[in-house]
Amino acid sequence: MLLKVHGISKSYGGVQALKHVHFELAAGEIHALVGENGAGKSTLIRVISGAVQPDSGYLEVAGQRVVIDNPLASKALGIAVIYQQPSLFPSLTVAENIGLALEPASPWRRISWKQRTRHASELLARIGARFSPDDLCGDLSMPEQQLVEIAKAIGADARILILDEPTASLTNREVDRLFEVLRSMRERGVGIIYVSHRLDEIQQIAARVTVLRDGLSLETAPIASVTRESLIRMMVGREVSSVFPQHTGAAGGVVLETRGVSSSQCGLRDLNLTVRAGEIVGLAGLVGAGRTEFAEVLFGIRHADKGSIRLAGREVHLRSPGDAVKLGIGYVPEDRRRNGLILEMPVAANATLALLSRRLGIGSLNFGWEQDLASTYARQLGIKTASVQSPAKTLSGGNQQKVCLSRWMAIKPSLLILDEPTQGVDVGAKAEIHKLMVDLASQGIAILMISSELPEIIGMSNRIAVMRGGAIVGMLERSEANQQKILSLALGLDGKEAA
Repeated sequence: MLLKVHGISKSYGGVQALKHVHFELAAGEIHALVGENGAGKSTLIRVISGAVQPDSGYLEVAGQRVVIDNPLASKALGIAVIYQQPSLFPSLTVAENIGLALEPASPWRRISWKQRTRHASELLARIGARFSPDDLCGDLSMPEQQLVEIAKAIGADARILILDEPTASLTNREVDRLFEVLRSMRERGVGIIYVSHRLDEIQQIAARVTVLRDGLSLETAPIASVTRESLIRMMVGREVSSVFPQHTGAAGGVVLETRGVSSSQCGLRDLNLTVRAGEIVGLAGLVGAGRTEFAEVLFGIRHADKGSIRLAGREVHLRSPGDAVKLGIGYVPEDRRRNGLILEMPVAANATLALLSRRLGIGSLNFGWEQDLASTYARQLGIKTASVQSPAKTLSGGNQQKVCLSRWMAIKPSLLILDEPTQGVDVGAKAEIHKLMVDLASQGIAILMISSELPEIIGMSNRIAVMRGGAIVGMLERSEANQQKILSLALGLDGKEAA
């Protein structure tokens, strides 16, 4: 075996993250690692990468017992990790980021800029990237930043490659290209640990799967011997029969209405949309269609230069997010770690942030009130945290998303905009977030949901607006929607061509 994990245990302040975990990875194998958020996957990755030290147990690499007490030791053993959130220097170019990761460090070494750029170009070509080695990483989209991380790992000639949700921000075409790269690495004898919540991808790419639950490695099995349903049952310890709970309540009055909204800054064109109280409207489209830009206009982050936005029949002018919050608009952005949370601040502070200006308006902030309110929402939403005073960065992805939602529940918005609300969360947390969305809609909140997952769009939406090229090109009722129709509109094809 290329890698063996023997009885690894790790705890944080009384919380047992890993409990005697066993895991094996063969050379030339893609081995999937699955489990709910908080199951211990990230902690196990950090142990293998040398970022944290286990309390007990040990590791073997190529039959030799090893001590990996820092990331450099892991790298020296041929282990490379690609995390869900890229670790790039935004002010440096793609070539510079790749060079820093791969070139030997020496204060006296002369840098060949031509050779560095050529090497970066070769690596980018191998993964089908379409951006330049001279582009600044800070100017790249999230999918493009992920591709830079993959290029770094390939260039390091890693024997063991660990990918943590590598496709969370990639298009289908980019996923297909990534899988081609992974298969070619597998054929060269590289062992790959593939961590993903997308069970269809796992069944497509992996040979074996190991399930973690509550810090325990429950079972390892050939991928051909498991079904999606059996994996979910092992992961969550229960049946998840209603991933998309039915929302059958009648819609109320119009909460949001846009008329001819356009923005030359964002490439938006003549957007007409209504969202009613108690209704979930899905916003579908390909990457670059303008969905997130539209959401940012509605929240005052970007600005329209034409058209009108009406809330409950009254025209409003959204000059800033502060204006939007005062008008009862909540927004959970796509990148929760960068734009949705202040990771160093406690859960309590993040959960009550939208209420801060109101509380400060009546005097000094009462921290007891903040803790009590956050504790209430933690219980209601099932947020798993040692304490509401724990930093938000210590929470799993699904629990971080619940904290983002609790912030807007606190102000009782009339309109809630959710951009990729279940991206990067496990099936159990996904079902819980979907149920919460239905509960909020049942309370009369109008919800505009952006999602790249067509089953989610179809399963959760009362109506579906499809965007292409900055415009809404079609509106479908839930009863008539299917993946072919949505893709036909998103691609500009008729049904016959899309089929």
